Amino acid sequence: MKKVFKGLMIAAAVTMSAGVCLNAAANTAQLDQLLEQVKKNRAADAKLDAAREQEFLSDRADKQALLSKAKAAFAAEEARGKSLTKQFADNEGAIAAKEQELLNAQGTLGEMFGIVRGTATETIGAIATSNISAQYKGREDLLKKLSVAKELPTIAELEELWIALQTEMTESAKVSKFDGEVTGLDGAKAPASVTRVGSFNLISDNGFLVYNADTKEMQPLVKQPESYVVSDSVAFKNSAAGELKPVYIDPTGGNLLRLKTQEATLEEQFHSGGTPGYVITVLLIIGLLISAVRFLALTSAGSKINAQLKNLNNPSTDNALGRILKVYHDNKKADVENLELKLDEAIMRETPAIEKGIGILKLIAAVGPLLGLLGTVVGMIGAFQMITLHGTGDPKIMAGSISMALVTTVQGLLCALPLLFLHSLLQSKSNSILHILDEQSAGIIAAHAEKERS
Repeated sequence: MKKVFKGLMIAAAVTMSAGVCLNAAANTAQLDQLLEQVKKNRAADAKLDAAREQEFLSDRADKQALLSKAKAAFAAEEARGKSLTKQFADNEGAIAAKEQELLNAQGTLGEMFGIVRGTATETIGAIATSNISAQYKGREDLLKKLSVAKELPTIAELEELWIALQTEMTESAKVSKFDGEVTGLDGAKAPASVTRVGSFNLISDNGFLVYNADTKEMQPLVKQPESYVVSDSVAFKNSAAGELKPVYIDPTGGNLLRLKTQEATLEEQFHSGGTPGYVITVLLIIGLLISAVRFLALTSAGSKINAQLKNLNNPSTDNALGRILKVYHDNKKADVENLELKLDEAIMRETPAIEKGIGILKLIAAVGPLLGLLGTVVGMIGAFQMITLHGTGDPKIMAGSISMALVTTVQGLLCALPLLFLHSLLQSKSNSILHILDEQSAGIIAAHAEKERS
């Protein structure tokens, strides 16, 4: 590129010189000088090209040397790889021979190794989740180590395994009191005095505790069992040494208590009845109120009638019998037939007040089971809809509808049974009062008829 550029420069110079010569009438001295300069530039370019060629040849020799060196290194590494492959195969054979030699040397110790690992693996789950671990922590660490060990256990490790198994066996037959830390449902930790009943229960002053094997913490139940169970357990915890107190135990070590917390309370069962259950409850309350009001009213009326029976000659208008006697006293001069009609009219006038509310009570007692049946049908329809949408793979999906079906039936029966007994009681009291009124009316008519005959 430089040569071309220099040639162009020279041509331009020649052109310009020629123009000057033509314009200045051919200055030959300058042309000679220009020719001499071109020759010098040509010689310099030749030296530069020769130096570059020599440099290229030198670099080519160096690269060839590096290539030869790399090929030699590759050949050496390839030979070393073959040597290592052979050495690896030889080592594999030596290891297999040593393992066989180790097995032969172990003899019956190999069986002991398998037994120790198997025992540790089988026991680790029971000890890690045992309530005894709440008092004696870290017993499962050795078992975890032995269950994954690849070498024979030492005498000390065998003794520790023995002690761990013996501790579980011995402590499961003891009632022990110890101080521990209880993690509340809100995550707060507090010291507490705990009584351990074998491997069955952990009891604090507030009720039962469960041992969480994952966090290695004692925690209270989300929901304690029935109050009498908790009270007996707390009394057992606070009993003196040698004092025998009854206590409820969980033979599964806490699993039954955890399941117990998932049981629905009476309030939850009541609300599972849904709208039919609420209607049945309202009817039951109305029926009980009617029964209470009518029972008091009939009892008061019966008391006043009994008092009036002791004083028939002085009728009082504050009771049904007195009002009927007053009708007699007001119509003593009437004949028997008219008097009988007037007394029948007076009894009929008193009857609605005596039998008031009893018919409604009977109606409510009959409607309650029918509403329960309605809730049952609605619940079963909901259950079948769930089966249609989700299949029968998860029974919990249908649990809500089935609960409604069963609970409303129970609520309907619980509504009907007491109301039927109350209806029978009130009907008996009203019939007793009406019987007294009829009896006294018949006696008055008979006495009046005898007076007319005489």
